[in-house]
Amino acid sequence: MKPDMECLLVLDSRTAKSFKIPIQDNFIQATDIGKITISDAENDKEDASVQTARPLRVLDRGFENTACMVSSITVIDGQRGEIRFRDHPIEDLFREYVYEDVMHLLLWGALPSSKQKEDVRAVMSQAATPPETVVNVISAFPRDSETYNMILAGMSAFASSDSVMGATRHQQKPMFLGDLEKADQALLRATSYMAATTALVYCHKRGKKFTNPQPGRSLIGNLLLMMGFIDAETGSDSKVETCLNKLWILYADSEITCSTAAVLHAGSSLTDPVSCAIAGLVSGHGPLHGGAIELAYEGFEQIGKAENVGPFMEAVKAKKARLFGYGHRVLKKRDPRAALIKEVMPSEDSASPLLQIAFEVDRKAREDPYFVERGLHANVDLYGSFPYLAMQVTLRPELSVPMLNLCCLGGLKRISSLPSLFCRGPQVH
Repeated sequence: MKPDMECLLVLDSRTAKSFKIPIQDNFIQATDIGKITISDAENDKEDASVQTARPLRVLDRGFENTACMVSSITVIDGQRGEIRFRDHPIEDLFREYVYEDVMHLLLWGALPSSKQKEDVRAVMSQAATPPETVVNVISAFPRDSETYNMILAGMSAFASSDSVMGATRHQQKPMFLGDLEKADQALLRATSYMAATTALVYCHKRGKKFTNPQPGRSLIGNLLLMMGFIDAETGSDSKVETCLNKLWILYADSEITCSTAAVLHAGSSLTDPVSCAIAGLVSGHGPLHGGAIELAYEGFEQIGKAENVGPFMEAVKAKKARLFGYGHRVLKKRDPRAALIKEVMPSEDSASPLLQIAFEVDRKAREDPYFVERGLHANVDLYGSFPYLAMQVTLRPELSVPMLNLCCLGGLKRISSLPSLFCRGPQVH
């Protein structure tokens, strides 16, 4: 350790030994903690013949104070209320760019040229054209089936049609490790598969015709084309596309979330990006993660009408009901996205009855001291589903979660930057 380096001084009362643990950027390495050891002989006086050294370990059940990787992609400062993608403040990106620019920034560390955007569009549009097997898998579901299950089935069907993804499990040499170009192409295909699957599910549930993507369109443009929000004949621009190009910037990456951690764990096994994305989708739909959005709207539906919001909020305060979609584990003081999202937020006089209830719940939460004092403001992930409902992009709020997952798949880049280290946290017995 360098003489002028900051360090943590540790005195082990069990052995009377002292240790210097280097501190860098306010972090210490867990492996340095492991250098603090005690032998079984010292720990078990009855059996002095055993001399195995036992390293000190850290127990952190929910990763509340443990970092699992070093990344330059996103930084979220919950105390200052700041979010930056590749050192760009999210406010600047929102004002000056559209989503495909930010996706390129997340994946490759720089904003794209026109030629780079054209190349990415060509790759993604080709991948988003679903083979017949994928279409058949989605159409085999009854139209009132759970959206979540249909998305997983569609992604699995896409993976089975991708020979490169499938070969990952049938060769000894890692498919993507050390080959960034191949990994990046696979990441783009995985994102395209998610877009096509989401569109297929939407069209099947609504009985609408699916339209194949076009090479010159962006990811959002083709998603809306496939869903029928953009006319394939006239190619006319859509107000929905303009809105999503800004909205998706706000959700493009959220550092290490529960679903991102699931993606990293899957990726550490050197599996393919589609399988990693599916791992993220599964964890992202849990009721303490993205699934909270669905639960919030189911709660709004149960309220029935805006006039019933007052009694419902009183029931929440009396702990007789639960309010989902409020509060944030990291951004406890100020979320910089909250002010930006108002620019794409639908009007509070929206004709949607569900939105009327949502807005009234939010008004009560902002004004009632009970919620204000506890910092229970609306999670921006919940806010982000309001525009979908207003524009009728979703059949029900349940499609808001897949849309949210889709726009943050740029964070898959982290799996290609992982060292060859299999993630397997030890337990304490």
